[in-house]
Amino acid sequence: MSEKIEKWLETNTFHHGEFWDILKLVKEKRKKDLKISLCIPTLNEEKTIGKEIVIFKSELMERYPLIDEFAVIDSGSEDKTLEVAASFGADTYRSADILPEVGEKKGKGENLWKAIYQLEGDIIVYVDADIKNIHPRFVTGIVAPLIHNDTIKYCKAFYDRPMAYSNGIRSSGGGRVTEILIRPLFSLFFPELTSLIQPLSGEFAVRREVLERIPFPIGYGVETAHILDVYREWGLEAFGQCDLDQRIHRNQSTNALGKMSFGILQTFLNRLKDYGMVDKLPEMATLYRQFQAEGNRYEQLTREIVEYERPPMITIPAYREKFDIQDED
Repeated sequence: MSEKIEKWLETNTFHHGEFWDILKLVKEKRKKDLKISLCIPTLNEEKTIGKEIVIFKSELMERYPLIDEFAVIDSGSEDKTLEVAASFGADTYRSADILPEVGEKKGKGENLWKAIYQLEGDIIVYVDADIKNIHPRFVTGIVAPLIHNDTIKYCKAFYDRPMAYSNGIRSSGGGRVTEILIRPLFSLFFPELTSLIQPLSGEFAVRREVLERIPFPIGYGVETAHILDVYREWGLEAFGQCDLDQRIHRNQSTNALGKMSFGILQTFLNRLKDYGMVDKLPEMATLYRQFQAEGNRYEQLTREIVEYERPPMITIPAYREKFDIQDED
């Protein structure tokens, strides 16, 4: 392990237990005059979204005013996600209704990108909607490093990832795409980034000054692109990570993880090209091919996966007007 990575792990890796005193966080937030926004991106999450809203609103807005605004941004759920979220008091938005002039794209990254326009916090905290063991630490653990340390710009969660099955919970599992795809790629091309324990975790907190200046893949590659772009612009020192102990969530099938890996790999290779790290790349195919078996027959399935990217939010005229950003001379 390099001396730089070892030092970073000592200074920029935290445990949520260090931030048990939420009132202290509130005082420090007020001292620094920070506004903190929470966004939960959703797609068909009616079973878990209600509990998340109740926990976050009661503990982090009413009991301790750490969060200043809280929104659910939805990709077009076909269940009652938005109705449930609204009934528990969350501000709810359809992604398609935010910045309608730029059109609508389907994907989690689209929700994350449009949250930058819709929300007004100096720090935006993103938390996935499918967490079964939700707790205030899923916010406090990742936002506290940014409150206390001005040099940290982007803080990722990490945790044990038990896989939830219909007949119970297995004691280990998850993180398969990270270990099989991301960690080997980082080891080859960006060794310092291997110090991030779970770079694909869906819980992270970021300063607006960073979010508005990086592009957003709308699909599977958004977390990978974030890590690479922030690292290239601000270095390893800009990251923090916090141990949240355990996260219980629904587990995805191998087929679903294959699609995810295909999208992530598109994003990664495009970044290598953009950074000038490879001389040539062939035009990449966008059709992902899998097989399914029916009896003694094998059928090939194809699905088009295109990692479309939204530009940095700061380039959008409506955003510049809303936040009164003046053109540079």
